[in-house]
Amino acid sequence: MVFLTVPALIMCIAFPALYFFSGARNKKRFKFSLAVNLLSFFSVLFFSVFFVFSGTAFAAEPVAESAAKAGADGLKYIAAALSTGLGSIGTGIAVASSASSAIGAISENEGIFGKAIVFVGLSEGISIFGFLISLMILFS
Repeated sequence: MVFLTVPALIMCIAFPALYFFSGARNKKRFKFSLAVNLLSFFSVLFFSVFFVFSGTAFAAEPVAESAAKAGADGLKYIAAALSTGLGSIGTGIAVASSASSAIGAISENEGIFGKAIVFVGLSEGISIFGFLISLMILFS
């Protein structure tokens, strides 16, 4: 069904557009091509949904333990991605403010380079901490 629906939807968009752009572009031609586009698009969409849901419904099998474990694995991956992603966002915000301040301070006094680089390094640690947490989540 998908093999027929996708080309039909593309033709519903392409044919009215070709009709409009092939001749004189006026308001009447635009309204006609828009009406043909909408009518054909929604009719193809309706019939494809109708044929997809016109089949026989069967009862679901009991949930096996492997399916429950698959759901838990999915949540584990989401948690790992969130810890790494949010840690990286926090690192970006922290480095943006601390590094620009450190550059400004170093330009005034070169003797505080060591202190400034420590603060920039601490802000980089947020990303490493998020990555370590995600590894702990994945391998637990």
